[in-house]
Amino acid sequence: MNAASLLITRIVLAISAPRPRDERGDVPGWVLVTVMTAGLVGALWKLAGPQLNSMLTAALDSVHN
Repeated sequence: MNAASLLITRIVLAISAPRPRDERGDVPGWVLVTVMTAGLVGALWKLAGPQLNSMLTAALDSVHN
């Protein structure tokens, strides 16, 4: 092998070699999903809270009577 092809081979191997991942500072996907779910539940609760409360009260009153 001549020097140029050896250099190219080393560069290709260095680029394609798997590297250990450094995940410090990355936000895991489940944290993002949890925060987004909590935000959606909070928004829906704020918008539909009074209606949900009246539905629950009506359902409990119908069972009680």
